[in-house]
Amino acid sequence: MAVSATGADGEAEAWQATRSQTNIATQIAGDENDYLASQADVGNIGRHVGGDQHELFVSCAPAEALQQQLDHLRPDYIALHDLGTTSTRKLLASVAAASQRSLQKLVIRRQGYGTPLAALEFLDLPTGDGSSLRLYTTETDADTHTRQDIARVLLAYSRLGVLMVGDLPAHLLKSSLEPLHEAMVVGPWINRNVLLLPLASSATLAHEGMSLGRGTGVQVRTTPQVTRPADAWSFVSGTWNKLREQWRPAAPPPPAPAPTPIAAAPAPMTPMPAVRPAAQAPGTSPAVESTLGRYVRLLADLPGVVSCCVFDVQNARPLVHAGARPGPEELAANGSAMLAALGTASRTLGLGHALPEAAVTLGAHHLVLRGVPKHPGVALHAVLDKTHANLTLARLQIGRMDSLFDEPTS
Repeated sequence: MAVSATGADGEAEAWQATRSQTNIATQIAGDENDYLASQADVGNIGRHVGGDQHELFVSCAPAEALQQQLDHLRPDYIALHDLGTTSTRKLLASVAAASQRSLQKLVIRRQGYGTPLAALEFLDLPTGDGSSLRLYTTETDADTHTRQDIARVLLAYSRLGVLMVGDLPAHLLKSSLEPLHEAMVVGPWINRNVLLLPLASSATLAHEGMSLGRGTGVQVRTTPQVTRPADAWSFVSGTWNKLREQWRPAAPPPPAPAPTPIAAAPAPMTPMPAVRPAAQAPGTSPAVESTLGRYVRLLADLPGVVSCCVFDVQNARPLVHAGARPGPEELAANGSAMLAALGTASRTLGLGHALPEAAVTLGAHHLVLRGVPKHPGVALHAVLDKTHANLTLARLQIGRMDSLFDEPTS
């Protein structure tokens, strides 16, 4: 009779399936160098077995094992992916040669038998801060199904996904990007930055790139056409450096120098003059709009918020927007339509005419619709990523923002 493990034991067994196992309960390091080499594997996927070889023994599908490792370790890396070309390995080899670093290989093997299931190539590059940046190519040595699954996992958990696009006709380019867009929507998809590198002239790539990121919270950039590995790497490294600047917390301003004390006779105390409110500069928004701007800005900073917009319900006109896609016009138009439908249902059921409030859960996102306090006819439409946001907590945090409108505006 077969017995399956469940609960905490089952989770431990599933995680253990992705770790290297042997029939030796305890291994003794031969010398100090062996011990230090084993310690270097901490935080890496698989185990270094010598030279440029690393091994990971699994008892589940290779992509599933890789996803468990990436989900646990959350490393920073760049994933290079081919669309209609076979250029990522060439780019990786060119970067390795230019940096005088050797390419590394991770071999995923079947637990117990040692049968190779997949082999991934990667490169570790030194960075200015002493750490290393890893580059993976998704062009792995595996069967077609495994190769596609591993590519999806590597792109989904990367900090930057780079798609090298060959000479594809418009219809084939669109059909090649559709599975990737679906993977972004369905999730899990941690990556928030994708770079498209066209290797041939394409009039539709920029448009298809916008469609790829629409409704996902992923920012898709398209570069000019590249013809040499050096040009491609220039765009990749430049984009990575810009992203690192965005992720790096701002340094605190240096403290002001202490003033030199000057001996002087104390001045007689006089009453403080009355402070007059500053005159509003021409062209600036009134206080009500600035409050809305602050409201939306704070909402956009909440965990998981992809895009949010405050809009006029009556004419579906966006007032303030923050975030990525969907854009303000889309949020305002669809938010107004949903509120109108809910309002009609409420009146038909005899439940009143108040502005509805709704929370909708879709495949990979949540939608939040609610009125804005002290602004009749104005509503909020927010889109949240399910993998990064807790809907109950998010609604509580949004509700707490109502206190902004209780603050004095003058």
